[in-house]
Amino acid sequence: MRTTPSRARRHTTAMAVVTVAALTMVAGCGDEQPTATEPSASATSASTSPSPDASPSQSASETSIGSTPVEVYYVVDTRAGLRLAREQREVPADDPTAGGIAAMIAGADDPDYTTTWNRATQVLGVTQEGRTVTVDLSADARTADVGSEGAALMVQQLVYTATQGDPKARVQLLIEGQPAGDLWGTVSWTGPVRRADPLDVRQLVQIDTPTEGATVSSPVTVSGDAAAFEATVPWRVLDDRGKVVQKGFTNAAEAFTFSPYSFTVELDPGTYTIEVREDDPSGGEGGKPTVDTRSVTVS
Repeated sequence: MRTTPSRARRHTTAMAVVTVAALTMVAGCGDEQPTATEPSASATSASTSPSPDASPSQSASETSIGSTPVEVYYVVDTRAGLRLAREQREVPADDPTAGGIAAMIAGADDPDYTTTWNRATQVLGVTQEGRTVTVDLSADARTADVGSEGAALMVQQLVYTATQGDPKARVQLLIEGQPAGDLWGTVSWTGPVRRADPLDVRQLVQIDTPTEGATVSSPVTVSGDAAAFEATVPWRVLDDRGKVVQKGFTNAAEAFTFSPYSFTVELDPGTYTIEVREDDPSGGEGGKPTVDTRSVTVS
């Protein structure tokens, strides 16, 4: 993200109040129940295997087994309240789901994204039986200082991260080998939970590549996805002084639903902030448009 003085950084705190009403049912299973109470024998009986490479403090570069890219979800503050934003992260190739969850707990590279999971939490194991992914975390996972809406989004943060390889899968959370049950004083996770509607929980514009802090060559190709009004995605590129050096717009594949977009821009060597935003036909009446940015160096 841009680090120039001209940009005010968004700060998301664990006690933030989410204004979007849809988040009040995010903690439930995919049938939009108020709590995660759908029973599943496989979720409570699936064995978990230790995942030594999934420590939050261990990066993919520290392993000797190779790495693979995964999508890891974090929390960002938007005009609609707290939403999920994602980063492309490199994790150990032998257990990418566990590695992605560990990266989720450890925190984002992008300083505008955050996580409210306790960073002392360890990933004890991840298994999948059919379309149920069972995630076993250490007891530290029970500690989080969040309200009910923030807790609901924490549930979806883990579900989205754990199911990035199979978005229709469900997630059962175990803590020290036992069903999680009541968590954070606000939600109950006793059965498998599926992804909530992305329009309810994700930020509406997202840069996937380049990644935060990347060094790239020109021309720079920017890609991501967006749920955009009339599929229009405005973009700008700012230099290290905050001056706009290029701007334009591109189109997502579809309007009003998450679909991919991309554009290419020629840039001289230097440090830049690439910015995409919601198109705003209301002229600001609906609140400040959602913006996603990446800081990159062009070699």
